[in-house]
Amino acid sequence: MILLVMLKLVAMDDSLVATGILVAATPLGNIRDASPRLVEALERADVIAAEDTRRARSLAAALGAEIRGKVVSNFDHNEEHRAQELIDVARSGLVLVISDAGMPLVSDPGHSIVSAAHDAGVRVTCLPGPSAVTTALALSGLGVGRFIFDGFAPRKSGARTTWLESLKGEKRAICFFESPHRIGATLAHAAEVLGSERRVAVCRELTKTYEEVRRGTLAELAEWAADGLRGEITVVIDSADSTPAPADEEDLVEAVLAKVDSGMRLKDAVKDVAKAAGVKVGDLYDAALLRR
Repeated sequence: MILLVMLKLVAMDDSLVATGILVAATPLGNIRDASPRLVEALERADVIAAEDTRRARSLAAALGAEIRGKVVSNFDHNEEHRAQELIDVARSGLVLVISDAGMPLVSDPGHSIVSAAHDAGVRVTCLPGPSAVTTALALSGLGVGRFIFDGFAPRKSGARTTWLESLKGEKRAICFFESPHRIGATLAHAAEVLGSERRVAVCRELTKTYEEVRRGTLAELAEWAADGLRGEITVVIDSADSTPAPADEEDLVEAVLAKVDSGMRLKDAVKDVAKAAGVKVGDLYDAALLRR
């Protein structure tokens, strides 16, 4: 009897809500990461609010789910306008909110709907699942017990400099998204501002056939990615606490002069030491000249 009651409780807990907003994670790349509850939600939802309606239908087809409800677009430029319409449906029906991949709202549409639903007293719940953020953190091999997620890195150089400067003393790991054609420039910029020896992991094509996780220093991975990469990219930079403190200028100059004494040209010696220490070549060169 007790076992029967427990089985009934499990069955009840496993069922979907009948009304409200249901935020659901979708696979990053491997279709088998989809949960049975996502399949059920795709079939039962009265309305599916999707970042891309074509991809939503393709997902359902790949999962063998038969969509019975209406599929509407819900992306950054129409989300606020769409929110009230979806809230009205959610009062008596089920609205499923999905993005192209991963968890909605995490650098993806969904915020306006969820916020409006809470304000309107409409139930909001979630089907947990794949996320590029937590997957990259787990695979990075860095100290990610505490971290921040910062969305996409700024595109323009000035804004990116301001952003990186704000992260100089960050005591938590930093996770962000970047495009494949900007990743090299962003890593090089980060090496300049945060220090070339700061550790980083670049995670590419997570859960897909050509998944790759490359670890190293900012300087090393900036060189590796200089010509751009392919696929979707998530970056994890180690916290400032885990990066060795910068060497004293006097010690750096001594290291330069030692290389010069061994036969290396001053310019080459300065470049070597500056790269290893994560300091500007020009500043170290001027300091070395004053000591000669």
